[in-house]
Amino acid sequence: MPATLHEHALFAGSPVLAGVHHLDLDVEPHAHDFLEIAVIGAGDGRHVTSQGERTLRLGQVIVLRPGAWHGFRDCAGLTVANCCLSAQALRAELALLYDIPMLRGLLWTDPVASGTHGVAVTTVGPAVAEEAIAEIGLLERDLGGDQSRPGRVLGRLVTVLGVLADGRDLVREAPEPAVSPAVAATIARLEAEPAHPWRLDDLARAVNLDPAYLGRLFVRHVGLTPLRFLARLRAERAATLLAHSALPAARVGAAVGWDDPTYFARRFRTLVGLTPTEYRRRSRSATHWSGAGRPETQEPAGGRPETQRAGP
Repeated sequence: MPATLHEHALFAGSPVLAGVHHLDLDVEPHAHDFLEIAVIGAGDGRHVTSQGERTLRLGQVIVLRPGAWHGFRDCAGLTVANCCLSAQALRAELALLYDIPMLRGLLWTDPVASGTHGVAVTTVGPAVAEEAIAEIGLLERDLGGDQSRPGRVLGRLVTVLGVLADGRDLVREAPEPAVSPAVAATIARLEAEPAHPWRLDDLARAVNLDPAYLGRLFVRHVGLTPLRFLARLRAERAATLLAHSALPAARVGAAVGWDDPTYFARRFRTLVGLTPTEYRRRSRSATHWSGAGRPETQEPAGGRPETQRAGP
């Protein structure tokens, strides 16, 4: 059974994790308690999510919100470049990324949209994919250096995100305006107290807006209504508690604002693609992942073992 990869075990105190992996083995389905971007390079393979299996193509960009799960099958010389962001940092030192419209779409709006189970797949051209993979390789180098270089790491991260956001194969529309202050304030309020029994009227009153107008603003800037956004946020927090704590599933639901265990299980499965019990079992099962992301060895045809990163 697959595992949950935890930022506390992988990030070494940094808000960012990066790596370029060359896969010839399957990567079992696994979840994360952080945000992952996977850029697909050359090679063959299939992507496994709660929505089924799909053949991978050069230039695909996969974004997974915390709590979402995926895996890779039938890999043959498949290049996957990962750029991962700490969920805690996205609420703190990296929160400014939300204020940049093109990055808001890439990291928040698309993967939290209804029905995606926290996974969004878009496409960039081959040249853009290769550029992003190269930049992620440089980010990996900067993170692995002997000297701490937080400024360089932040600059490289913004470059990676900018390359991907500029290159996405989307219908070009009028530039999206900066996020509404009312929407930003409402998001901050929901993130600070996701377990509170929020109502749209209460949220609107707090920012002095009509509830229907706040709802329209939210859909415009976030892609979801305020209460649908809250549900996604609760699911992400519940996924973290299921993976990290021994709380019974019913108490996890209550801790994030879903007091009814049956309703919690139904909402969690709708948003994550697994029941809370299944998610916890998968997060704690032993797999071929060695210490949540450490290298494994693979015996090549020539006989001498080589290292393969179990990273994506």
